[in-house]
This record gives sequence, structure tokens and C-alpha cells, in this order.
Amino acid sequence: MAADSTTSQREHKTRSRAKPGGMDVLKVLGPDVLPMRARKPPWFKVPAPGGPRYRELKARLKDDNLHTVCQEAACPNIGECWERGTATFMILGDTCTRRCGFCNVKTGKPTWNDPLEPARVARQVARMGLRHAVITSVDRDDLPDKGAGAFVGVIRQIRRQAPNCKVEVLTPDFQGLDMPLAKVIHERPDVFNHNVEVVPRLYPVARRGSKWERSLRVLRTAKEMGGDEVVTKSGLMVGLGESFEEMVDALGQLRENHVQVVTIGQYLRPTERHLPVVRYWTPEEFDALAEEGYKLGFDHVASGPLVRSSYHADEHVPQEQPGTGPLAAAQ
Repeated sequence: MAADSTTSQREHKTRSRAKPGGMDVLKVLGPDVLPMRARKPPWFKVPAPGGPRYRELKARLKDDNLHTVCQEAACPNIGECWERGTATFMILGDTCTRRCGFCNVKTGKPTWNDPLEPARVARQVARMGLRHAVITSVDRDDLPDKGAGAFVGVIRQIRRQAPNCKVEVLTPDFQGLDMPLAKVIHERPDVFNHNVEVVPRLYPVARRGSKWERSLRVLRTAKEMGGDEVVTKSGLMVGLGESFEEMVDALGQLRENHVQVVTIGQYLRPTERHLPVVRYWTPEEFDALAEEGYKLGFDHVASGPLVRSSYHADEHVPQEQPGTGPLAAAQ
């Protein structure tokens, strides 16, 4: 039957990351954004991946049907990190239930459910001889526990199969629910990391579905639950129009919520379907942010154009021993 001509037309809402909710992002980012093909500054030049250890690790991960955020998020440091014999494992599949404007991980309705994944991840950690393993995941708002159970399983398996390896978890916000967070902290990961990603003003554009205050509460609660046994960590990006003052204020709020370690890196636009870069911050500006961070009392600040949350994560906390496996020992 033909639709009633008097029926109001439904407003079209695009699912593009570059125009979340159909909004004009330039009203938030400003009109002076860089074109997708703009030449990057020289400090972004890194060797293309392809060394022997990189190829070996890639083959191992493929054989075990494991995902890494290094691949899914198109991290610029993948060659260096994999040659070092380190990687950040991404559990719960490669499909996220959220659509952040900066992220290259695909979005959709997840179907991944593998109860043996924690054991396979731990086996790979043991084979690599890592002294510090980073475990992250896509957002799984579709699951009753928001994916917390999978983190618990991986932590337990690593403790069993690689007992000398420190474990860092980089978790979603679990939609602000206390019980999933409590389950993870109860396992006493050495580092609990939850990235706030951008300054508060940019959340409606860059992190739809997330809330700045909620992320701060997750970090604060994690520290309250874990005490001195758990180091808290978060990460921020620059390049989306934030000011130096906004960044310092964001760092101050993180410290007020008991965050001990922070990483700061440059946003790099993955594709034309993602948010545009407003500008590239210089290495000197990153150094100035690090200086401000230490003034605020952070235990460790990693700040640089190519810094990512898990980049050299083993250097962010004290380590009692080196790696022992075939890849780690070859460093």
C-alpha cells in the first residue's frame, strides 16, 4: 500500500565515521582540516614491516586464528613491535559494537564466541617468551558481561602458561557497569588500561556511545578496587583540533582520578571514511605535554607522534626480568 503523502519524511542518519549521526563535524573540528592525501611531516617515516620475525609472528597468529590490534587498527608501529617480539592481542573477535570516528576496527554485529581463545592467546604468549603481554578487545556491548569474562579467562591462562609474564589489560568501559570491571580487577592484572582517547569536547564527534565522565569513573574505580597491586593507565590522541590547554586539563582530570601512566600520540586518519586530521603536532609539543604530565604527578608519560597505547608497554612499568622466548631473546 502506498505511503500516506502526509507522512513526514524520516530524517536520514548516516553511519559514516566521518559524519557521525549525520552531523557536520567541521562545526566541532573547525573548517581548516587537512586533506586525506596531505603529505605527512618527516617524523612519521617508519620502515615498512616485513622482517623475518614479523613474518614468523604473523604466521603464528594466523595459524592460531588470533587477532591483534596491531593489524586491525593499522598501527604504524607494527613492524618495530613485531620485530621486537611483542604484540597486543585482541580478543572477542574483530568486530566492534561501536563506531568511533577515528578507529579502523570494523563495526557490525559480532558473532565471535570461542571459549578456547584464552588458552590459545596464553599459548602464544608463552611461545613468544614475553615478559609483558597486552590484552585488549573490541567493544562487546552485546554480551551480558560486556566481555569481562574473556579478559578473566586470558589473565588466568597466562598466569598458568606463562607465570613470569606481566599482564596488561586494555578494556572497554563495560558501559559503566561495576560488576564486569570488578571481575577483571579481581584477577589482579599488573596494569589496567582504559583509553579516554580524546579531550571531553570531542566526545560527541569522536566517541559516540562513550562518555568522558564514565571513562574517568572506570579508571578511578579500577584503582580503588586494585589498590597498589594494579597500575592504572590511559591514553589520549591529538590532531583533532584540541588545544594545548585542553590537553593539560584532560591530563589533570586523569590524575585526579588516580591514573598513574599515560600515553599521548598523534591521530592518523585511516581512510576517507574517518574523521579528518586538523593538524600534526610537532615532537617539541609532545615533549611539552610530557613535561606537563610529570608536573601533574604521573609515574610515566609516553608522548610522541607515533606513540600508541601499547607501544613499548613493557617500558611503562618496572620489569624484573627480560623476555626468554625465541623472539624476545633475539632482541
